[in-house]
Amino acid sequence: MAKTGVFEPDPSLTAAKAAMELKKELQRLVKSITQDPDDEIELIDKSIHTLQALKDLKARNQRSISSSNNKKQQLIDNNNNSSTSIWATCPQEFRCPISKELMRDPVILATGQTYDRPFIQKWLKAGNRICPKTQQVLSHTILTPNNLVRDMITQWCKARGVQFPGPVQYTDQDGLTEADRDLFLSLLKKMQSTQSEQKEAARTLRSLTKRMPSFRALFGESLESIPQLLTPLCQTKSQTEIHPDLQEDLITTLLNLSIHDNNKKLVAETPMVIPLLLDALRFGTIATKANAAATLFTLSALDSNKLLIGKSGALKPLIDLLEEGHPLAMKDVASAIFNLCIEHENKARAVRDGAVGALLNKIKNRVHVDEFLATLAMLSSNQKAVEEMGDLGAVSCLLSLIKETNCARNKENCITVLYTICYYDRTKWKEMREDESQYGTLSQVAQNGTSRAKRKANGILDRLNRAINLTHTA
Repeated sequence: MAKTGVFEPDPSLTAAKAAMELKKELQRLVKSITQDPDDEIELIDKSIHTLQALKDLKARNQRSISSSNNKKQQLIDNNNNSSTSIWATCPQEFRCPISKELMRDPVILATGQTYDRPFIQKWLKAGNRICPKTQQVLSHTILTPNNLVRDMITQWCKARGVQFPGPVQYTDQDGLTEADRDLFLSLLKKMQSTQSEQKEAARTLRSLTKRMPSFRALFGESLESIPQLLTPLCQTKSQTEIHPDLQEDLITTLLNLSIHDNNKKLVAETPMVIPLLLDALRFGTIATKANAAATLFTLSALDSNKLLIGKSGALKPLIDLLEEGHPLAMKDVASAIFNLCIEHENKARAVRDGAVGALLNKIKNRVHVDEFLATLAMLSSNQKAVEEMGDLGAVSCLLSLIKETNCARNKENCITVLYTICYYDRTKWKEMREDESQYGTLSQVAQNGTSRAKRKANGILDRLNRAINLTHTA
């Protein structure tokens, strides 16, 4: 049975409840339409009016929400404008010289000037080593919190009824807190204390620099950090006075530091570093020797360091360690010698210090053949090295290695050395011809080797064949 009039929700209801009442009425009307076909037209008309009422209610609600939001935003904008006007009146000494804005985390630079931490850190991380304000060269880049200025800014804000916008605790982009920096400084300070404290601090620094790249970066913020770290090794008058564990921890910490690209130049150019690494190569435990070799390898990734390390006399103790043959150190020694010999001047130093004999001996004994063979191939551009190779039986060693190896790179390096020997030393042609006649070693490489190996092998064969033809003609 049809109802008279159009349903209107109680005006005292909230918008949400009124909408719910309208929806319930709409559901009742739709149901009535299906059950009472006699009043269908009237019921449809009432349904249309109810839908319109629901639509109007929703529209009013949206306008109300929008108006409320606009008022809130206006309030925020007014507050921001008020704060902005307050910040605009702050004293000049509260502003960062770089950003010109109120400092939130004031810190003191080595020159005594105060800056906001994030802005001065950005300046330093860009590689700048001068004070932006005074243009003085910085003796170090450690930043010290300026608590006095921070308190003054806080009091100034409080007097004007605004909240100081500074962070409770600063964490830089590397994840370091002020507590981390305090720990770092305290550990370095312990290096001038008793040996027990030195050992404890060295062990902690070794662990931290291994696990946390940010701690490695800290050493780059001060020119004094690395000398402070190495104080225990510089204080002792003889190697026998150095505690083996302390030396190992400090040398390993140097290794960890050298992994950080921004530290490579700083570490290598710190005057006492390379001499102490060479002492470690000569007198340390085998673990210390291996880590010293690894440090030289890591540092030598920088081209300018290759020459610096080579001139220091590092190749001799590395080659001596190679001849000792301890398995724990072989990989690091091989890598260090190879990297250093990329520099042309270091090749002559390596040959003078006995590298050819040491490398050939390891290759003959099939020790780290890949690495040592690559280094031997690199040294073959030095004529004195080639003469030594010929005298030390390199031809037979390399020909036998070609026969037994399946490594294309090793075959290529063998052929590279043989090609140079063939070019410089005619006395070895007979040995090469005899092997070729019996085994066809060179021909096989000329057919199946890498493109470079094929070219070198064919070059050897052409030279040998021309020599035979000239002999027959004569």
